[in-house]
Amino acid sequence: MMIVKIVFPGESLFVTCINIDTKMMFFVPHVKHTCLTGDCADSQHVLMENIRSRLKFVNKVEDVKLRKRKSQLYAKEDESPLNIDSFCISLWPNKRLKVTLVLQIWLPRMIQALLAAFADVKFFFLLRTLESRDVASWMFFCHLCSWFSWYCCTRTLTNSMETTLTCLALFYFPLPGSKTHSSKKYLALVALAVIVRPTALIVWFPLLMYHFWQEDNKLRLITHNVIPIGALAVVISTAIDCIFYEKWTLVQFNFLKFNIFYGVADFYGSHPWHWYFTQGFAVVIGPHLPLFLHGCTIAFRRYKVLLAAVVWTLVVYSLLPHKEFRFIYPVLPFCMVFCGKRLHFTLNMSFVLMNNQMCVLTPPPLTGISLGSMKTWRRATVSLLLVSNLVAALYTGLIHQRGTLDVMSHLQTLCDVSNSSTSQPDVLLLMPCHSTPFYSHVHCPMKMRFLECPPDLGEEGYVDEADRFYDDPLQWLRTSFPYKSSLPTHLVLFDVLETEISGFLQGNNFVRTAEIFHTHFPEGRVGGSIFIYERH
Repeated sequence: MMIVKIVFPGESLFVTCINIDTKMMFFVPHVKHTCLTGDCADSQHVLMENIRSRLKFVNKVEDVKLRKRKSQLYAKEDESPLNIDSFCISLWPNKRLKVTLVLQIWLPRMIQALLAAFADVKFFFLLRTLESRDVASWMFFCHLCSWFSWYCCTRTLTNSMETTLTCLALFYFPLPGSKTHSSKKYLALVALAVIVRPTALIVWFPLLMYHFWQEDNKLRLITHNVIPIGALAVVISTAIDCIFYEKWTLVQFNFLKFNIFYGVADFYGSHPWHWYFTQGFAVVIGPHLPLFLHGCTIAFRRYKVLLAAVVWTLVVYSLLPHKEFRFIYPVLPFCMVFCGKRLHFTLNMSFVLMNNQMCVLTPPPLTGISLGSMKTWRRATVSLLLVSNLVAALYTGLIHQRGTLDVMSHLQTLCDVSNSSTSQPDVLLLMPCHSTPFYSHVHCPMKMRFLECPPDLGEEGYVDEADRFYDDPLQWLRTSFPYKSSLPTHLVLFDVLETEISGFLQGNNFVRTAEIFHTHFPEGRVGGSIFIYERH
């Protein structure tokens, strides 16, 4: 299911195709205008032809194919009699653009935040039906203070939506003791999650098998719920895909084909098979890890299906070379059930000496979560858990690697120049691919270009543009811009690249106009600061 958005970079018209990995996210701001599948490129060509014909453009649009694709960096100037820039500006005047710019950037995140908050409320109601109020409160406390949830829940990623839908579906799932069971509702939400991101089926496979095993009338479950809901989801998804692609397309199959069979995901990095068990899971769960490990020994019998889903997900994702923290985000709420169970047990136990032996007593449970009514050691335990997660969430959300967002705010100020009679800004991002947002954070017809890195689909001797640049940055720049008239007006680069291309910068009168903090932990091609150079 492809989502199309029209942007106007400079004098060329582009139709941006959201990768099949991000379909159904109708409010996701796109980062690149690069298509990652052949279908996306073909549909781009068709849609561009249709739009140009409606606007009576006379340009010829080249059929762009992924393997033979050339960078837009050196595209010829558009010779259309109708100036796209003026057409765009007439639709979105500068004043109106400034008024709506904040909403265009923040509204998608606000919508995702509201959806995540609604899912959290449903998750708490589910816990209340499974446990006593006191135990459910501590489970929900662990869920709310998870640093990774704070970091991811408002981000417009398909993983965030997948996690939201997983929490909502879990509310209607037939867990032992649940009073909110509804097969139709939870299966519909699972189907929607699979449409949004097919990997949701990995998380839900053990849960679906558990439901099938526990169901008395298995035939009725399959014929009245699974088949109708699954078929309807596939039909609706395929119908919308065919409308946008203008040909028969099954994106779930394409997802498997490109990410599993062709191994396209490996192009963006790979990790050893044990990465999730030795690093990934520990980072995602954070300070809750000791509580989770101990909680599994306490709540294993009652919530073994949730623990099975967590272990299954980690094992399956470990078989895939490309690994990221966000991939296992959907199982994080499952883990908080065990963390909360252990935290409640810890806060309610006390030790006494009886017959020269240390014994553990469990007094009446605490009523609600109130730091003032707790003993000193209990208050210290809860405060440590909260503060440690809060520090990690604030640092990763507000400080760490924030430069790639801040630089877009700085570049957006050039829109005033691009709408004036002075020379038009021409920005070149000399950074690793996928480093920054693109027109989703600018929203004006300013020329911007970046180093492209479409995946290799089997072309012999394939090297993407970003790798060719970093192999010899100075030679690449001199070859790409042999004449001063072809030079961009602004260059954006990490500080680690400045020394290598200093001769090019000085020889072409580029002056550093801004330095933006990015991270305290520079690594490889990613530096600690981002520089903006302007040509004088």
